[in-house]
Amino acid sequence: MHLYNAWLPPQVAEETKKEAEAFASVVQSVKDLWRRDDSDSVYSTLKWISVIDLFIKAKSEISLVDVKELVEFGLELFQASQNKLYAQVRWGSIVVKLLKKHGKKLSLSIQWRPFYDTLTRTHFKRNTGPEGWRLRQRHFETVTALVRSSRKFFPAGSASEIYSEFRVLMENPWHNSAFEGSGFLRLFLPVNKENQNFFTSGWIAECLDLWASIPNCQFWDIQWSSIIARCTKSCRSIDWEDFLPALFTRYLNMFEVPVSNGNGSYPFPLEVPRNMRYLFSSKTGTPAKAIAKSIVYLLKPNSLAQVYFERLANLLEQYYHPSNGGRWTYSLERFLRHLIVFFQKRLQNEQCKINDGKEYEFCLGKSERVCFVKVILKLMDRGLYSKNESLAETVSIVTSFLSYIEPSLVLPFIASKFQLALETMTATHQLKTAVTSVAFASRALLLSSLSTPQSDDHDTTYGFLDVIITSLSNALLGMDANDPPKTLATMQLIGSIFSSLATVGDIDDAPIFLQSLSLSEWLDEFFCRLFALLQHLEQNSVINEGTQTPITSGTFLVEDTPYYFCMLEVLLGKLSKPLFNQSLKKISKFVNTNILPGATAEVGFLCCACTRSDPEEAAAHIIKPILATITSSLRGTPVTGFGGKGASKGSSVTKATLSPALETSVEYHLKVLAIAISYGGPVLLHYQDELKEAISSAFQAPSWKVNGAGDHVLRSLLGSLAFYYPINQYKPFSCQPVASILEPWGCSKNYQSEKSDTFDYPPKWHIPSQEELAFANELLDLHFQSALDELFEICQTRMHTEAGNEKEHLKVTLLRIYSSLQGVMSCLPDLRPSCKNRKEVDNSYFLIAGAIGSSVGSSEMRERAAQLIHVACRYLLTERTDDSILLVLVIRTVDALVNYGSLEYEDWSNHVQAWKLESAAIIEPPCNFITASHTKGKKRPRWALVDKAYMHNTWRSSQASYHKYRTDGNISPSEQIILLMDDLLDLSLHNYETVRLFAGRSLSRMFKRWPSLIAKCVLTLSGKLHDPKTQEHVVLGSCTILATQTVLRHLMTDAVSFSSFIMGLLASSHHESLKAQKAITELFVKYNIHFSGIPRSLFKSSDGQSDRPAFLDLVSQISSLIFDTNDLHWRYNLMANRVLLLLILASRSDLHLHPKVIGETVGHFLRNLKSQLPQSRMLAISALNTLLQGAPHKSLTLDMELSADHPKESSSSSVEGILNKVLGEEGFFNETLNSLSNIHITTDTETSASKGNHGTSSFQSGADKAITFFYFDFSASWPRTPSWISLLAGDTFYSNFARIFKRLIQECGISVLNALRTALEEFSSAKERSKQCVAAEAMAGLLHSDIDGLLEVWDDCMMPQLQKIMLAPSVESIPEWAACIRYAVSGKGKYGTRAPVLRQRILDCLAKPLPLSVATSIIAKRYSFLAVALIEISSHKMPPAEVEYHVNLLEELLGNMSHSSAQVREAIGVALAVLCSNLRFFASSGFKVLPEGAVRYTNMVETPQKEDWAKLLTERTSELSINIQNANHYDKMESVEGSTHENGFRNTEAETDVKRMETMFHFIISSLKSGRSSVLLDIVVGLLYPVLSLQETSNKDLSILAKATFELLKWRVLPRPFLENAVSVVLSSMNDPNWRTRSACLAYIRTFMYRHTFTLSSSEKMQIWQGIERLLVDTQVEVREHAAGVLASLMKGGDEDLSRAFRNRSYKEAQSTLKNRKQRKLASGQSIASIHGAVLALASSVLSVPYDMPGWLPDHVTLLARFIGEPSPVRSTVTKAVAEFRRTHADTWSIQKEAFTEEQLEVLADTSSSSSYFA
Repeated sequence: MHLYNAWLPPQVAEETKKEAEAFASVVQSVKDLWRRDDSDSVYSTLKWISVIDLFIKAKSEISLVDVKELVEFGLELFQASQNKLYAQVRWGSIVVKLLKKHGKKLSLSIQWRPFYDTLTRTHFKRNTGPEGWRLRQRHFETVTALVRSSRKFFPAGSASEIYSEFRVLMENPWHNSAFEGSGFLRLFLPVNKENQNFFTSGWIAECLDLWASIPNCQFWDIQWSSIIARCTKSCRSIDWEDFLPALFTRYLNMFEVPVSNGNGSYPFPLEVPRNMRYLFSSKTGTPAKAIAKSIVYLLKPNSLAQVYFERLANLLEQYYHPSNGGRWTYSLERFLRHLIVFFQKRLQNEQCKINDGKEYEFCLGKSERVCFVKVILKLMDRGLYSKNESLAETVSIVTSFLSYIEPSLVLPFIASKFQLALETMTATHQLKTAVTSVAFASRALLLSSLSTPQSDDHDTTYGFLDVIITSLSNALLGMDANDPPKTLATMQLIGSIFSSLATVGDIDDAPIFLQSLSLSEWLDEFFCRLFALLQHLEQNSVINEGTQTPITSGTFLVEDTPYYFCMLEVLLGKLSKPLFNQSLKKISKFVNTNILPGATAEVGFLCCACTRSDPEEAAAHIIKPILATITSSLRGTPVTGFGGKGASKGSSVTKATLSPALETSVEYHLKVLAIAISYGGPVLLHYQDELKEAISSAFQAPSWKVNGAGDHVLRSLLGSLAFYYPINQYKPFSCQPVASILEPWGCSKNYQSEKSDTFDYPPKWHIPSQEELAFANELLDLHFQSALDELFEICQTRMHTEAGNEKEHLKVTLLRIYSSLQGVMSCLPDLRPSCKNRKEVDNSYFLIAGAIGSSVGSSEMRERAAQLIHVACRYLLTERTDDSILLVLVIRTVDALVNYGSLEYEDWSNHVQAWKLESAAIIEPPCNFITASHTKGKKRPRWALVDKAYMHNTWRSSQASYHKYRTDGNISPSEQIILLMDDLLDLSLHNYETVRLFAGRSLSRMFKRWPSLIAKCVLTLSGKLHDPKTQEHVVLGSCTILATQTVLRHLMTDAVSFSSFIMGLLASSHHESLKAQKAITELFVKYNIHFSGIPRSLFKSSDGQSDRPAFLDLVSQISSLIFDTNDLHWRYNLMANRVLLLLILASRSDLHLHPKVIGETVGHFLRNLKSQLPQSRMLAISALNTLLQGAPHKSLTLDMELSADHPKESSSSSVEGILNKVLGEEGFFNETLNSLSNIHITTDTETSASKGNHGTSSFQSGADKAITFFYFDFSASWPRTPSWISLLAGDTFYSNFARIFKRLIQECGISVLNALRTALEEFSSAKERSKQCVAAEAMAGLLHSDIDGLLEVWDDCMMPQLQKIMLAPSVESIPEWAACIRYAVSGKGKYGTRAPVLRQRILDCLAKPLPLSVATSIIAKRYSFLAVALIEISSHKMPPAEVEYHVNLLEELLGNMSHSSAQVREAIGVALAVLCSNLRFFASSGFKVLPEGAVRYTNMVETPQKEDWAKLLTERTSELSINIQNANHYDKMESVEGSTHENGFRNTEAETDVKRMETMFHFIISSLKSGRSSVLLDIVVGLLYPVLSLQETSNKDLSILAKATFELLKWRVLPRPFLENAVSVVLSSMNDPNWRTRSACLAYIRTFMYRHTFTLSSSEKMQIWQGIERLLVDTQVEVREHAAGVLASLMKGGDEDLSRAFRNRSYKEAQSTLKNRKQRKLASGQSIASIHGAVLALASSVLSVPYDMPGWLPDHVTLLARFIGEPSPVRSTVTKAVAEFRRTHADTWSIQKEAFTEEQLEVLADTSSSSSYFA
């Protein structure tokens, strides 16, 4: 049994034993409802799902056999309910919950393939169903969650099958199917024991190769890092050591941080389609979680992983510093948090296995833990005071966890940081963070200092105690009304320290530190500060006059967090008797002498904490005086006679009021009293008369505020008397004579497996005595029964002559009734339902146990109240319909009467919100190495566990009878419930919005409990919409109720309600007000979003005789509405069309559907394409995209492949006939194209952010979009390759338009072409861009249609048109025509590998040479079209013709690289990148697919070593760049001399070289932007030198290109074969004669060394270091300074050995130089460069540690300062370096200056005018 169930009140705990039996009967009931021969019977099982969920949430002890049976049954139902998305969502989610809760104990075998089929059928098909996008979203989330929960049950061999299935998708990394494949692989791949054999080192190597195939794509990185992370955790047999360099290189470069002042994010990340990003989304959006998981599970004894992790942390640590924050801070914060989460999980699992006696080979030992913690401490040190709140909070939480793992390292860290924060009072935010850290680690500090010391270091132990004492003393200063964060941190600290202590105050046994603290004095000071704080509080919000004021609407102390109340309860609960009495006197004096209306709740909680700690004393000192104050204050004041004391009935009381001061005082005291007595229990019996007097006086007072406060007291008193609640919750529970100093904490998961003091003493519950129940019943008689009598009398006799008096009397009377109901909650028995078959309902029917308290009153009382409240409702609705306060009161009363358990549920949900803010200060992690005790879950103090058990009981009591009657068809709501439902329905249509809101909420709660009530409401409300006389507010109320989820779900199963709802909605256009129309539209949109199908009973005959289904009647009604009503408002026309479409789509699979209906619908929407309304056209496009299957006229060769996906429907012939008729209408295509062109809104700058299908946003509102777009538009399948060419960035080509034309042609055949031809010719040559857009779409659909006879008409019709387009001079429409070409050649099928029929013809057409006289823009256009077309070719499966085409085109491109036009050169560079990458990829993977007879083609595509074109591109590049530099130099010389060269040959040659180089740069930029660079790296590295050397030339265009290429190259990580080449280029460039090249090389080295830190060998690093050191004495001062900056950044996170050696060398050299200079050895011939170099080397060492103070730094910085006397540039270097040192060490200088001697400080002071700073 779970701890929370074992600790329930004894009566309830006993009842829970029956739950196992109840669950077994539920399982049987569900199984009985399902009939395998009727798939619709799944809907009848859905009502049980919330019941099953009940047992999970109740943590019931149920039989695993039943659970297994239910899971298997749930999975069977899930698979049997294809196309019933809502049923799948409900069953899927409950199976997920069952597997999460009980999965570890079950042995199941679940197949993966059905899940995959469900996903593809529902979310990865182009023609998805009509279901609303919200339902589809939930469906996808449910299925993926189900797969994740089921993975561990996939049988042996599944991993192999899954990898084989999805590996095919990733064969072509430049197709979107690769993203889909990686997403599916990550989702499905199981790493359970059964599949361990599949995971080998070879497989991991293959994964890493696949991962490397797409660089710089975050989506791809997240998928693969997650896969690898799961393998590192589960696959212990793999030796990971060989993969560590590659993995850590990946991990480092996935954090997009600014290296060397560069950009913090990749300039051109590879875009992934929206539907992929959405469907395979990562919760965090960063790979930080997967990286952290991998690293934690890679750590092993004697593994290099720890070394690599340390280096990774060294490189990243600088970005955690507050001064280095940015976009990257979020991913770094997640990384730190997940490192700790996974480290904790790993330690926990390992310790549990060790406890169970299992040997664990890779278990982390003490040394591994120490190393890990040291690394994390570095990151924590940087992030502790971050300006980013979440990072600072994460560091505090990490501190708490690690302090239990390695206290010897972490606790001194906390102590030093706290001490530093106290000394640095200027930075107040530091103190708040430091206090929070101490609060989170207080238990660890206490445990370390009070447990048996592990070492002899007593000073450290006392040091920890000092931290506790200091923090407690200083905490009091932190309580400040003007600084809420610090105040709350202080309260957390006090609460956490006292939660750890067993008892406080017995001087003999108290720990030394508590004695030294002098608790008595500390308490006095604490309460002084607390009282001062309370006196200065101001309420956050102004409370409006209304029905009630919430009792706890207070200040930041109670509104934001639960820390204040917890601290008070814990503190007062733990005090010894003398200390408590001392505190109570102070509190009593404060409460009784102050009136603080601004802190009512806070003072109330203070009194409540006293009552909980010692009810008798608190009652005497606090409750009694407050009662006396209230009674004396109200004595002699005017009374209304409405308070239930039997005042003269109907007497006309003169209007009297209380003075404002008295009113405020009495209200304040009553509210404080209400909170104070919440847990008073039996003590309150001593004050029965006083309490009754106070409550009656409050209700009698002529003040609504005082009446409201009296309501709080009555509620609180009834609860205190009748409810179960824990008592002595905070008291020490140990019974030993000498209590231990620290209280042991408990873990709820360890209840049965471990015996501890915590579990031996279950909580003591307040069980109401007979006297208390008698008092409660007496109060009910006084304020419930008598108030009901009064209410009835007012309504019946109309006893008041004055309206004002009647209103006041009604208010007070209703308030008394509501207050009584809210006070007793479900202690007052429920209304009895009526039963069809049996006279009496069987009350023994049991689901789960639960009771809020002992029973008070009877069902008859509730029933009587229901009858009288119904009378009151009717009276108020007729006589007082304009009084909102009265109406809201009556609604709340009805809600409390009929929605049994809802009040407890609200209480519970508020309590849960508070627990969501649970502080890490009261959590002890599962692994505790201080006491060597490890548990299965978190440990909490006993009071927290008791509080959770109390909360659990509250939840159980709200649910115990809530579901009892929902599942039994024989039981129906009682007559009273139906009457009150009618009242609520009337109230929900009231003309006041507040009244409608409250009534609507109550009504929807009622519907959930009694679903049988919904049908009647739907009919009523639909009728209101239909009725032209209905007022606006009734329409608004109707729409609100109809839009609730419960009602919308009901429409799916009830045909009558569905028809009524639809027709009511469509017939509501006569409501003219804007509000009403807005509400109706929003209702319709919501219905669309949540649409889950139509009732199946619609397909049965509408009456017994006719064979015509009701469905057809509904369709004909809607059709007549559309066609026969000419004056129908356009939005209603749109809605009617949408409903028609939903009906047709939802019934398409139904066999009863008449084929003619589909044909007529398709024809109707086709005509709508030329509608005058843009929205209707958009809906028609959505409809046709979904309805047109396009199968009949597809080429015969494709029939076999299509038959599986799109079975030819019987309706196809009728559809074709109707379509041909419509298309044959004169001018149809002209009108259609014209109206579609109006949707294309083109601007000079493409501003609309959306893509493809949503480009029409500029004229469509959100509501219109929701009506016109289907979910499948969101997951549109084109383009199927990444769009990285800037030409394709426009969004004026709509692929769904093209798809319609394609489907039309496929439906009707080649005959359409003749009708379309003239319109196409006219529009493609039109001047308006929008007309060209639509022409491009129609052309694209035509070219891609693959119908019979298409090839025959190519030469006559389409080729000339395409050529004409290519030669057209206009450039504005190039993007649309490029997209048209791209669409036309797009590969078909899932992987895009099947070529369209016309692809080769189109390519040949593009390859034809242009006339010689054409403009350069047309040449550029042709090359752009070629590049776009080549992108779509599946290069790994090219047929011989395509290979030959590539080779021929390559020759042309290589020959034109020096073209005179820059525009053409760019287009050639782009085309060349695509073409070369295609050839390369084919060479690496394509030979195997060539046919046998095609051997002759292999010589065209050689391996990289033999490729002529690769040599052509790279062999002369270095020579070219030198020529360009020389020509540049020569031109400068010429310009100086002012002469001209006789022979222009050299200049012309240089110009040609420049042009060729520009094309090469475009080539590299394109290959890096496109993600295709992985196959072209040899060429990219070969061009590294030109990129470095041409950054600064006289040719600005070339330099700009070189810089752009350089920015991209800095991000490219090079794998091993190409790394050596890059290193040799870098080394040679450092010795280049041109100083600008040397400087550019240094800039590249910064990022190059960072990105390759794990893969570069020691010798390579050494060579690069030596090269940079040589540049410190370069002849050019800029190069020297740049080299120093590079060395400083390399030392920050680089190789420690190299750094140390360099520091020592530079120090010695600087010393030697200074010595020589002092001795004036000028004859030594030291140049300025060598002196400057020595100083720069020293400065780079100093600047490499910006925030720390290692031991060597004082000497280095002092030596640097001694060079201040040198001439410039040495002097300026010294000044800058020392100034930077001063700036970065300013925060902690007060402590760090201790590391310097007096002499050193003087030397430093001399370098600056602000000498006092270092004094």
